[in-house]
Amino acid sequence: MEQIHSSEKEITAPQRVVFDVLSNVDNLTRLKERIPADKLQDVVIGEDSISYKSPMGMVTLKLVEKEPNKTIKYSTVQSPLPFDMWVQLLPITGSQCKMRVTVGLNMNSFMMAMVKKPLTDAVEKIAGLLAQIPYSKI
Repeated sequence: MEQIHSSEKEITAPQRVVFDVLSNVDNLTRLKERIPADKLQDVVIGEDSISYKSPMGMVTLKLVEKEPNKTIKYSTVQSPLPFDMWVQLLPITGSQCKMRVTVGLNMNSFMMAMVKKPLTDAVEKIAGLLAQIPYSKI
């Protein structure tokens, strides 16, 4: 399995608060307003899933695992390119934490060479978007 990691993002909120917000898919509804319409289309947020239209087709991610205050894992249930995505959290202080997003996918090396740069950019943008959430206001 090939893994693509975002850079670590510092968040000015306690690790527990960030985990509580991100592990509740319904809270991600607030993110829809921050995503430019030309970047993600037809976003649908369900009880434990997120669906959106990508240039390659519909993608549905389902929340499949949570390790309290540390890890949130999503897996595709519909996607032209099956993958898993983890959000990892580590404390810095009592009021700050750091986050990293990782995407894991099975792909041959030829295909990976073609999609690695766009996927790396996408993972970095997702991490940046998650780091900008005003966690204290949710």
